[in-house]
Amino acid sequence: MTTTVRVPEERSARVPAEQRGPGRDRDSVRLLVSCGTEVTHHAFVELPRRLRAGDLLIVNTSPTLAAAVDGRIGHARVVVHFSTRGDDGRWAVELRDPDGRGTTRARGGGPVGTEVRLAGDVRLVLEEPLTPYGSRLWWGRVSDPDVLGLLRRHGRPIRYSYTQRDQPLSAYQTVFALPSADGGGSAEMPSAARPFTARLVAELVSRGVQFAPITLHTGVASAEAHEPPYPERYEVPEASARLINAARAGEGRILAVGTTAVRAVESAVDAGGVVRARKGWTDLVVTPERGVRVVDGLLTGLHEPEASHLLMLEAIAGRAAIERSYGEALSGLYLWHEFGDVHLILPEKDPHTERCFSNCR
Repeated sequence: MTTTVRVPEERSARVPAEQRGPGRDRDSVRLLVSCGTEVTHHAFVELPRRLRAGDLLIVNTSPTLAAAVDGRIGHARVVVHFSTRGDDGRWAVELRDPDGRGTTRARGGGPVGTEVRLAGDVRLVLEEPLTPYGSRLWWGRVSDPDVLGLLRRHGRPIRYSYTQRDQPLSAYQTVFALPSADGGGSAEMPSAARPFTARLVAELVSRGVQFAPITLHTGVASAEAHEPPYPERYEVPEASARLINAARAGEGRILAVGTTAVRAVESAVDAGGVVRARKGWTDLVVTPERGVRVVDGLLTGLHEPEASHLLMLEAIAGRAAIERSYGEALSGLYLWHEFGDVHLILPEKDPHTERCFSNCR
């Protein structure tokens, strides 16, 4: 276990921020700011005042797919979560059981040859587990190669049991989402960027904060077992690599918006510490032992204590800082998960001058 904290069920954000009362918008969430073990509490709309000119935010432009589709195995109802499209046309999928409340519960995967009947007389056949050490995700082949069309026609966003009701796909898109050239996207929203609005982005730009877009198509999370992430498709464009390297050479701090942005950019750094334009698959798992070579800080949601993402947070800030900030989040009644509050991790020392630089106040 990564931390000793426990998250009460009532601390889960059940609906998006803009649905919690009149006059609210996506940015109507709270912002926990930590510099080392110093923690302060803010509103997310104060983010521009917590950053400074020359800072660079790395943002994920992957759009969210309507990745959950109803199906049947024999007479039994199942829900298929389409996770990741392979180079050979197969899809990594997770089968779930409906729980009668509009959400799902875990079920065992397989066996080989299992056939799932989907809408429009489409068939999905399970061929092999995604990894040799787990049975949750399987490679499956779909009889209709236009799986993205199937998702557009019959899919809905993946929803977990802590949420109150179904939401439209638009609720799961961030302000940075862009259509992919191949029509692909993420099975689950890159949720750290959800509180950003066009208004807030404009204010950040006006204050001299820059943005470097990358793409990482996220797969289906392990909601129950909290497995480490498996390979995902990513791209760091040439223009973004140049922006990141220029900010590192200057006075700016490199701040990733979400763990997906960390995974992508840390996968694109060479042995000399230079970020290169790259695309393909990454199997990188950022841990305290591996450390980070590019990012100085991170804006992220609040993760469950068993989540593998917390190892990445510890790699950036250290275990003591993460335990302190999560204790503050619990005592401060922050909200967890994709519709919840966010955590800004700033470097305890200025990455350029090696002096203490706190703008948590």
